[in-house]
Amino acid sequence: MFDKILIANRGEIACRVIKTARRLGIRTVAVYSEADARARHVEMADEAVCIGPAPAAESYLRGERVLEVAKRTGAQAIHPGYGFLSENAGFAEACAAAGVVFIGPPTEAIRVMGSKAESKRVMTGADVPLVPGFHGQAQDLDTLAAEAERIGFPVLVKASAGGGGKGMRVVREAAAFADAVAGAKREARAAFGDDSVLLEKYLTRPRHVEIQVFADTHGNCVYLFERDCSLQRRHQKVIEEAPAPDLPDALRTRMGEAAVAAARAVGYVGAGTVEFLYEDGGFYFIEMNTRLQVEHPVTEMITGLDLVEWQIRVAAGEPLPLTQDRLTRRGHAFEARLYAEDPQRDFLPAIGRLVHLRPPEESAHVRVDTGVRQGDEVSMYYDPMIAKLIVWDETRDAALRRLRTALAAYEVVGVTTNVAFLGAIAGHPAFRAREIDTGFIDRYRADLVPAPAPVPARGLVLASLAVLLARGATAVRTAGDPWSPWRMVNGWRLNDDNHHDLRFRDSDELRAVTLHFRPEGYEVELGGAAPVRVTGARYESGALAAVIDGVRVRATVVAQGHDLTILSDGSVWRLTLDDPSARAADAEGGSGRLTAPMPGTVVRVLAEPGQAVERGTPLMLLEAMKMEHTITAPGRGTVRSVSYAAGDQVSEGVELLVIDIEEEG
Repeated sequence: MFDKILIANRGEIACRVIKTARRLGIRTVAVYSEADARARHVEMADEAVCIGPAPAAESYLRGERVLEVAKRTGAQAIHPGYGFLSENAGFAEACAAAGVVFIGPPTEAIRVMGSKAESKRVMTGADVPLVPGFHGQAQDLDTLAAEAERIGFPVLVKASAGGGGKGMRVVREAAAFADAVAGAKREARAAFGDDSVLLEKYLTRPRHVEIQVFADTHGNCVYLFERDCSLQRRHQKVIEEAPAPDLPDALRTRMGEAAVAAARAVGYVGAGTVEFLYEDGGFYFIEMNTRLQVEHPVTEMITGLDLVEWQIRVAAGEPLPLTQDRLTRRGHAFEARLYAEDPQRDFLPAIGRLVHLRPPEESAHVRVDTGVRQGDEVSMYYDPMIAKLIVWDETRDAALRRLRTALAAYEVVGVTTNVAFLGAIAGHPAFRAREIDTGFIDRYRADLVPAPAPVPARGLVLASLAVLLARGATAVRTAGDPWSPWRMVNGWRLNDDNHHDLRFRDSDELRAVTLHFRPEGYEVELGGAAPVRVTGARYESGALAAVIDGVRVRATVVAQGHDLTILSDGSVWRLTLDDPSARAADAEGGSGRLTAPMPGTVVRVLAEPGQAVERGTPLMLLEAMKMEHTITAPGRGTVRSVSYAAGDQVSEGVELLVIDIEEEG
């Protein structure tokens, strides 16, 4: 067994590997980029070494630097996690040459399975079922078109190298075939440096079912059951579950045995996943991922095994801990991938600081794998995953209830997330009824990503209570006489009605709220609707509790300046307090100093010193993680200075421009 291993990765998978290594008594070395200097995985490891600037190409993808750190620190093995160097045959080969164990499969297995065309040729020899298609070397259009006609439309054009949906086109008729091939080749060349493609019969409503396999250096190979990964958007998995629902046991066994045959055909060692498409009782090989999968925790939850421990033991030369006949599964598990992304903007990644982060409480039924903490930043440089939420119970229905409950309890403020989207999937009648396939999200998109709606009455009431109670706490803390009646916000007035008027901006609409003080609490008026009665309201450290019209309600209300985020029972609402006195104070204090709302790149500068601007005039465009943000003038004035030019990298909070704001008359 190893004494020390290096983890050549970051985020939640690095933290995940460190936990297992610590339990096994193995010391760990973390590597990190300059952007990750204070990251969670860096603090968890026994040692940590910086390997370069923030861009992955200059740090986490520099295999020679990773190996140099392994030699310097005395690490005997390297765990690559997933992504980055995990399926890089050249890196695995370099590890072997340097005398460092690569905790992964042999180099040749990575090479063969890294080529879709080559892997399918090998699978044909191993009698692993394939989707009808063409995997030959010929790449001229005439040959490809003839093969497409033989297969029958619709066909799928796929890049031979790479994955992630790049270089992939669905062609439904012969007239569109030539353009689709040209487009797929261009995209494949740009993404992978290889424009070769293959053809497959396009299945109309398949499920994506994958088998977890494990092999050792002693000739043993087993499968650890299957996972259903059908819920995908743009070919990226969203929610996974194990076992795959509604499959006959005989079919599960045949799929498992086919996966083992695929692994043996390439002399596999370690953890791998063989992916199949399943439709109408038939299953077909897609590819083999020669690494640990993101969704491996659902297999761990139903088997009670630690797959990272198995990886480490196999890499150290030990035999597999269990044979096929001793492997068992129990219950059902789901994994939901929680991302900083905006479903309303076609899932564009979001970046920013995690101002408030509270995951659900972990237990035997709920597990949270994460690499971030409250206060961390979701960077523009890396995958915007915040966490993986994994749940388990005895049955699928029970596990699905736990997933809905856990998602409703997950609180994230500071970045836009897909939590509500995940909750909508978990609660959708078709998902509960097991009516799943790879087209599920596109088919039910209107249900899963509904159009933005106004904040409901409950959200307005909760926001108003939070503002009022926070003002009361501030008044008590303010210097001077805390007992002065002029500082009180409990309803006392001298010759005046005891009420507070508040206004909130809800998107482009102003919403008025009036709170009348009553001996037992508050009466809240919301624009002509029936008054709402509130008693027992308490607000401390963002936690708000109240009885609203006889119903006890708990919420979290997080204030960022005048912006409020209200989280209650899985719902997330955003409002901005429209405070005229605060706006005036901002103007007097120089709100013409415009800062970067996120780290990113300046795409265009649209203003210059001395230029007169009006409120809303675009001044600068920032881009980060494919998301574009326009900096606009907060009021009429003159540009005094511009601090950055197009192409410059900026950090969150840096001053971009200064405007001398004129008083608006």
